[in-house]
Amino acid sequence: MILRVEEVYVLATRVLTEERLKHTLGVAGWAEELARHHGLDPVKARCAALAHDLAKGIPIEDQLSLARRWNLLKYPEDEQYPYVLHGSLAAYWLEHYFRVDDTEVLAAVASHTLGRPGMSPLEMVIYSADLTEPSRDFPEVDKLRQSLYDDLEKGTFECVKSILIYLRESNHPIHPLTQLTYEDLKRRQTIGTESKKA
Repeated sequence: MILRVEEVYVLATRVLTEERLKHTLGVAGWAEELARHHGLDPVKARCAALAHDLAKGIPIEDQLSLARRWNLLKYPEDEQYPYVLHGSLAAYWLEHYFRVDDTEVLAAVASHTLGRPGMSPLEMVIYSADLTEPSRDFPEVDKLRQSLYDDLEKGTFECVKSILIYLRESNHPIHPLTQLTYEDLKRRQTIGTESKKA
């Protein structure tokens, strides 16, 4: 089944709090704008953005229980810090209960919290739009938005870098998948620089 904007919007209004819905609509609008600007499918971007936090409101203990049942725990940190699980849970839910078979959209929903090495452009859009949607207000956010508009891959790298700096400065744990995402994007930037020089 292909996810339709109207259907996922209705689903989001049913399961999200008012505050979370406001954030989600902000992500959807910004993700669609970025997708259009970078030549990606704006409908897929809006659908993935509307779906990205569908499991966020599930109590943490229940998220952990579902992740165990659905075999979604890939790292010890997933169990230690289960607040990172909601993307994978939402993607699994959409695939197995709503029969969504758009692998690109499912991957974008699943990886929006931690990222992953080898992210597709749509995954980058959802990951980055989640961090920089219009209601976000922190130092550097405008710079990140501009960077994403100028160059999606470089902008996403800057977003991951910003998250790592925040986590280190606030003594929060860094999930290995986010660290791997950073290293992968950094490597991509280096490869791009080298090919331009050649």
